[in-house]
Amino acid sequence: MKLDVAALNFDKGQGLVTVVTQDARTGDVLMVAHADREALERTLSTGEMHYRSRTRGLWHKGATSGNTQKVVSLRADCDGDAVLARVEKAGPACHTGEETCFGEGRWDALAHLDATLAARADDSARDGAKASYTRRLLDDRNLRLKKLGEEAAELVTACADADPPRAAEEAADLLYHLLVAIRPLGLTLEDVKTVLAARAQPSKG
Repeated sequence: MKLDVAALNFDKGQGLVTVVTQDARTGDVLMVAHADREALERTLSTGEMHYRSRTRGLWHKGATSGNTQKVVSLRADCDGDAVLARVEKAGPACHTGEETCFGEGRWDALAHLDATLAARADDSARDGAKASYTRRLLDDRNLRLKKLGEEAAELVTACADADPPRAAEEAADLLYHLLVAIRPLGLTLEDVKTVLAARAQPSKG
């Protein structure tokens, strides 16, 4: 959370700065609110978003609803009077029940898949219940690595055959098996995106 609260310009907003809260997984803008020094210090100390409302005062997002927002990063804008908060949300951001305060959020298939894999990783097969395919892969290192290799080979074949529809299907299968393969290493889609983002930075050389 790279944020120097002391460097922010609270005077411009009569003690407040604007906070734009964004879903770190999908990129959706979830809400726009305000925060004062105390709210941001609470956010930094707890790791969950706190805001300041002119009517409600200091409030911890999700304290009553359970729809908390775990902070991924906090960055000030160039003028120091606004903060971009990237978060992982535990539920809808809007009091109306919508995913965002601007209506339905963008459905990100990869983020949805990653969240599903996280749920499967946390679940264990119930007594007498047949384990899901994902659970079987997560429990069997040799099986998941074998399937990763098979899916990669099938994509290569589809590309070699110049078969776009089959290549798209095989690419989707490969992405699924890739995310399953890295999860036992403690890695998620967000880790992959972080590497890609770093590679996309302009070269200083």
